[in-house]
Amino acid sequence: MNMAPRPVGSSGLTVGPLGLGCWPLAGMTRSGITPAAAVATVAAALDAGIGHLDTAYCYGEAGESERAIAQAMAGRRRDDAVIASKCGIHWEPGRKQCLDGRPERIRAEVDESLGRLGTDHLDLLYLHAPDPTIPIEESAGALSQLLAAGKTRAVGVSNVSLVQLEQFAAACPLSACQMHYNMLQREIEAEILPWCRTRGVAMFVYWPLMKGLLAGGMARDLVFPTTDSRHKYPMFNGTEFQRNLDFVEALGPVTRRLGCTLPDLVLAWTAEQPGITCVLFGATSPEQVGTNAQALRCELDDNAREAITDAIRDRGPVANRRAV
Repeated sequence: MNMAPRPVGSSGLTVGPLGLGCWPLAGMTRSGITPAAAVATVAAALDAGIGHLDTAYCYGEAGESERAIAQAMAGRRRDDAVIASKCGIHWEPGRKQCLDGRPERIRAEVDESLGRLGTDHLDLLYLHAPDPTIPIEESAGALSQLLAAGKTRAVGVSNVSLVQLEQFAAACPLSACQMHYNMLQREIEAEILPWCRTRGVAMFVYWPLMKGLLAGGMARDLVFPTTDSRHKYPMFNGTEFQRNLDFVEALGPVTRRLGCTLPDLVLAWTAEQPGITCVLFGATSPEQVGTNAQALRCELDDNAREAITDAIRDRGPVANRRAV
């Protein structure tokens, strides 16, 4: 994998090809995530040379993810990490997720995030998702003001349509966009990724392993409980699930020939796709960080790329919309 630093738009920031997605550390979708484990996981990423940490105001009902980053950063230089957070989503009582893109709410969330993180600025600040009740230009204007005030070094937007992306960029200097993307979910290649590439906007992608599917090891008869959100995705059910497992098996010969693991292969492939700046992987332990960091040493060759392209073509269109 090409380890050279990659620019974050025209902000002057650079990141490596892999970053730590800190949502799992909030403990809201995984059991047994202790504060100590969260801190150790972040520290392990920094020690492994993975300096980009991606979090959000709503990663935890009380900012657990941001607090873990602050503790892991204790005793380190602030510039040892490129810290990104997001605003515009919070939790109401009963774990009800609430979109709120009002400028006053955005400013309040960012100030609280800075306090949790123990820093006076973010490196990258995203609007987490558009609020359908607020013109996106108003939310973008609030982030533009925070950029001018020095509370963030760069601004991004996440989970948007192409129209929303254009509207946001018209109201605020835009350095980054964050969307889901992996071998089986490549929708951004149609419009959003070309738009970003043309304008020099960095693309950060999450779900590279598609919630564990592309990490391998899932049994054919696996049934997810209703407490696991994966049960709502067609790609984890019925015929679609079996076809996806066929796809995973088709990558086996490539990993064996290269002497790498399936996650290594998937992360390395994702990181080298045109226009992809940084691939965000989740982890809940130092051991998982170490496993995923091995992808930095995975070198694909033309035969591997051709085999992956063939497997994607043979898999065909994927039913991946989440059930309501």
